[in-house]
Amino acid sequence: MLTNLSAHYGWWLLALILIGAELMVPGFFMLWIGIAAAAMGVILLLLPELSFLPQTVAFALLALISCYCYWRFVRRISGGPSDQPLLNRRGEQLIGRRFVLDSAIVNGQGKARVGDSLWLVDGPELPAGTAIEVIAVDGSTLKVRAAV
Repeated sequence: MLTNLSAHYGWWLLALILIGAELMVPGFFMLWIGIAAAAMGVILLLLPELSFLPQTVAFALLALISCYCYWRFVRRISGGPSDQPLLNRRGEQLIGRRFVLDSAIVNGQGKARVGDSLWLVDGPELPAGTAIEVIAVDGSTLKVRAAV
């Protein structure tokens, strides 16, 4: 077990592990708990006689406070409305666009070439080579109709 004199190193190690975990699985949650652990390291540097129970209570409070600060203040600053709301929703970017059927729509399903890939399409029975328009998206399937 760590002595009280060097216990702050344990908190800083925990902070590094949590911040490293944040780099592996981004989401900002571990970062703020890691910041709380680093703050505990500083507190123990200043108050080396602090016993284990007050350390854990203080860490829990610091973690809650740091997560609250993220949700209340930082997220509002960095998580505002995007100028490209469909950036990672490629299917929804295709709504209203027109393509040509690569394979006929039979029993409601077919395929259309979109750029260099084939997408599944749902729609009315249409032969291959027909111009289609995307009207909706369901997962990775495009809902289409014959282009007018």
